[in-house]
Amino acid sequence: MSVVPQEISMDLPVVDLDVYLNNAVDSPEVKAECEKAAKALITYGALVLHDSRVAEKDNETFLDLLEDYFAQPEEELGKDERPELSYQIGVTLENTEKPKCAVDEPCLNVIQRLAPEERPLDISGHHPDPKCRFFWRMAEQPPYETKFPGLNADNVVPQAPHIKERWNPAMQQWGTSMKSAVEGLTEMTAVGLGLPAGTFKDAGKYGPHLLAPTASDLVKYGQKDTILAGFHTDLNFLTIHGRSRYPGLHIWARNTGKRIAVKIPPGNYLLVQAGKQLEHITGGLIKAGFHEVVVNERTVEVIEKRKQQFPDRPLIRISSTFFWHLNSDHDLAPIPKLAEEAYRLRAEQFNLGRDEGEEKTYPPMKVGELVQEELKHIALMA
Repeated sequence: MSVVPQEISMDLPVVDLDVYLNNAVDSPEVKAECEKAAKALITYGALVLHDSRVAEKDNETFLDLLEDYFAQPEEELGKDERPELSYQIGVTLENTEKPKCAVDEPCLNVIQRLAPEERPLDISGHHPDPKCRFFWRMAEQPPYETKFPGLNADNVVPQAPHIKERWNPAMQQWGTSMKSAVEGLTEMTAVGLGLPAGTFKDAGKYGPHLLAPTASDLVKYGQKDTILAGFHTDLNFLTIHGRSRYPGLHIWARNTGKRIAVKIPPGNYLLVQAGKQLEHITGGLIKAGFHEVVVNERTVEVIEKRKQQFPDRPLIRISSTFFWHLNSDHDLAPIPKLAEEAYRLRAEQFNLGRDEGEEKTYPPMKVGELVQEELKHIALMA
């Protein structure tokens, strides 16, 4: 498919998964919606996905549970840490994960090419992010012996009585909703790129998918311009988010150079972002989307409102996030026809005065090797 150069809107495209699920795959409606999905990911590295199967009440139940979980004392949370597994299950406590972009030269070059007023908050001190995270695997166990057991380990279940009894039902319900939504989008994206619908979904059948709520203590870190998650891209294939109760997520659309404050509409809507695995398999046709989470003016406003409206609730920002991965043992290499389109698009962008920096290479490797390299960069793997 070809992307026609045009003035890019600052609103993310909304892609309707219902159109794909409720019509024949060869219908004009499905073809148009799938092309819209692929074009949105090429242009923005992100889109808003509508899926009427998603219930906002499940997200609310999930957010309540995670606020209560992360409100526990640090020594209680620490029981769920698994550093020997590169924190790929269980909890990661605050000030552990470092933003790769603080020292990564290609990433620093991306920041330098942005206009000063569009740049992320400064992460050059390379301080770890003041965020906590919990990884809960939502994956089928491979029917073979994986070469990456640390990326495919068993889940950790918190043991505090007021958490344990609610944990599995809430995590599985919301995790299953987001997984179903993002897998539908993998099919739409493949069709929109001119590939068989199952190209990406089949490659992710045994992927180590993770429901990955991130928590920021807004009592400690609620001052304006605090960086909660420094400028970075995600190492997985697609990241999908439900609505957070607190704004603060900024993304950078590939072809604008503009910082966009993300707003997810209420109801059956989710935000999706491209990750490194999708960039690799498309040879850079779709780029992993840069983003940050910060305390901005709107975050401060919501903090004050929630203090008044819910004085007994923990003041913790939870990101309702799911990381969808390709299978760790999958052979990852650019699909030739997509790599050719990426080359053509890059030249087109250059002719329009949009310099995308030094050309990247995408050598063949196992998906698990890419993940391990990225984990080392962000200080989660020795």
